[in-house]
Amino acid sequence: MSPSTSKAIVLACILPPAFALSLNSHANIRPRQYDLPDPVDRAQAIIDAFRFSWDGYYKYAFPNDELHPITNGFSNSRNGWGASAVDALSTAIMMDQADIVYQILNYIPTIDFTRTATEISLFETTIRYLGGMISAWDLLTGPASHLLVDDSQVGLLLNQSVTLANTLSFAFDTPSGIPHNTLYFNNRSTCNCANSLATAGTLILEWVRLSDLTGNTTYATLVETAESHLLYPRPAAAQPFPGLLGTFLNTTSGQFLDARGGWGGSTDSFYEYLLKMYIYDPSRYSLMLDRWQLAADSTIAYLTSHPCPKPELLFPAEYIGRMLSNTSSHLAGFIGGNFILGGLVLGREDYIDYGLHLTDSFHAVYESTSTHIAPESFSWNTSSTPESQIPFYQQNGFWIFNSQYILRPEVIESYYYAYRATGDTKYQDWAWDAFVAINTTTRAGSGFSSIANVNPAEGEEVLYEDFMESFWFAETLKYVYLIHTEGGEEWQVGRGLDDVWVFNTEAHPIMVARNGGTKRSKG
Repeated sequence: MSPSTSKAIVLACILPPAFALSLNSHANIRPRQYDLPDPVDRAQAIIDAFRFSWDGYYKYAFPNDELHPITNGFSNSRNGWGASAVDALSTAIMMDQADIVYQILNYIPTIDFTRTATEISLFETTIRYLGGMISAWDLLTGPASHLLVDDSQVGLLLNQSVTLANTLSFAFDTPSGIPHNTLYFNNRSTCNCANSLATAGTLILEWVRLSDLTGNTTYATLVETAESHLLYPRPAAAQPFPGLLGTFLNTTSGQFLDARGGWGGSTDSFYEYLLKMYIYDPSRYSLMLDRWQLAADSTIAYLTSHPCPKPELLFPAEYIGRMLSNTSSHLAGFIGGNFILGGLVLGREDYIDYGLHLTDSFHAVYESTSTHIAPESFSWNTSSTPESQIPFYQQNGFWIFNSQYILRPEVIESYYYAYRATGDTKYQDWAWDAFVAINTTTRAGSGFSSIANVNPAEGEEVLYEDFMESFWFAETLKYVYLIHTEGGEEWQVGRGLDDVWVFNTEAHPIMVARNGGTKRSKG
């Protein structure tokens, strides 16, 4: 362990005088509502929640991007192409909800992917729209083909994917090949600003898959060129620990602009895709597995942190150079599942054990708040603990930095991989507890709403933010559903290189290359 890392961990354990006070902690004020021990009954309840959410969206917001469930309004933060509909498609297919599948399949061909009045995120558009349509193509030409009434519907999915990728491709027209992330379709211009590790490094699965399906190698070449700068990072200082990189890149030079990062926002899914591209095709992407192992080993060696009041908990710290910042986020809750999946791929029990420990720790964060939902971000850095949160920190080992919950899936995602790896039904129970807590707290109006405060004191009201993210359909409901279905579905993942499918970062399942990944379009 480096001297700077040791210093950061020691500082996290120094308690200011106020910590000596003996104060009462918050009481858990939101009870669980109902108990359904049978996974079949639970799965149906989750389908019911999906249908309730879809009905509200379809009635009040479709074909716009998001529902505002409190006011029955809508917004278009994802290009105005119906993000919630496209994001919901793979989940509706896996839940066998034929009527909703038909509604979405009939809609997608009407989208004009060459026009929008909003600025576009290449990353968000890729993982939600491109990933959603390619995944639906894979599912409907494979295990869910019984849902197709007309074969031409599935061909149109691939045609629309090609149109979208062709329209987005000017993003890669940079000297380095690292794309711009912010695009403007009205004049084919870009925001000439730095790109992030996650937004540059979380395109390769979807674009390579499209390349394999169509036989057009250009799509793969574009993203592989961009990825090369992340696999061989420059300058050396941008890699403060082996395999762990900075956050922002210059799209002209291809060089990193800083040496701060971690497994949270703006960096997270780059590390996720290092492993998943190897699962997609080991013959082409073995180097990405090597880089994932470097990052995983450095995370264990240098970023592992145990809060002093709760030393049994384990969280991955963030870093600024080689100094640690003892903060984490709900986004980082996926890391347990990622380590578990890596352990299954490599036959490494130490990775699985580390992932299970992380998953247990994020479960403790869920259990600590009065709503039983984890906050957007939290810290165990005692030097900046707000005085009002000292008793909460003493009780739980962390304090809340940002109390929002925006319907995120990441901790439930880790429960899913933990269950698939171990078969331990406690992870099903934890996922069900999370679903019940979310249903109890965020179900409002015509759908489910983001909230501002996961830890209201007794007598305080939950503050609704009147916004239902499209990933509520794509990820959160999908993971909590899949953990309760064990009918031999081939899209279940978590067995390592025996998997036929790999999930993109929006939880859209993609068929791996060695199991039909180079099949050609019907359309």
